[in-house]
Amino acid sequence: MLEAGLWGLAGASTLVIGAWIGLTLPVSRRVVGLVMAFGVGALTSALAFDLTEEAFAIGGTLPVAAGLGAGALTFYAGNQLLNQRRRGAQVSTPNGNGPAIVLGALLDGIPESIVLGSTLLAGAGVSVPFLAAVAISNVPEALTAAVDLRREGHRPGWIVRVWVAVALISGLAAALGYGLLGEMGGSMWVPLVQAFAAGAILTMLVDTMIPEAFADGGDRVGLATVLGFAAAFFLTSIS
Repeated sequence: MLEAGLWGLAGASTLVIGAWIGLTLPVSRRVVGLVMAFGVGALTSALAFDLTEEAFAIGGTLPVAAGLGAGALTFYAGNQLLNQRRRGAQVSTPNGNGPAIVLGALLDGIPESIVLGSTLLAGAGVSVPFLAAVAISNVPEALTAAVDLRREGHRPGWIVRVWVAVALISGLAAALGYGLLGEMGGSMWVPLVQAFAAGAILTMLVDTMIPEAFADGGDRVGLATVLGFAAAFFLTSIS
């Protein structure tokens, strides 16, 4: 369980790095939009091939359909609550998607870390290429959220603590994934949590990251998205 937790923490640690970059370096909104588009491509590759395809190969149609629906509805409901809170607080910052991206990172990172921890059950070890793809996609996700959160008036120290908490939760989820799925038998639950993560992250991409990437990144967003998709895909394809 300790090894699984450390691997989960390692994959999520780049969230803190991304947030630090967004808070300390003078990054323009256009660059943020292009970085966000790169993250969209990387996350699209991860949810399609590392999560949904693998979940279908293991569990078939029912767990994938249930997980996708549950993940999408969970993010949608959480994002609606965040929007209501933002309107109630009369936040005037346009495109304030920072909290929604943090929510998406949690809803994606926790199931993803559970699955990561469960891979150790087979004794084959953690896939380093998959871990690298997750780490790469985390950087732009946290960077853009940190920039948005700062624009909304949050202090840098608070923002960094938020991402440290997300990374620690992800590490804990990986440890619990190893322990709990080992006790219950992972074959039924692994595809469900994989599909849940895919549904949550896909809804987050369409609702928050893609519109903001186009608004800030201009006409090169499509190229950056393809670059992110290709980078994550080829990393996870390394045998």
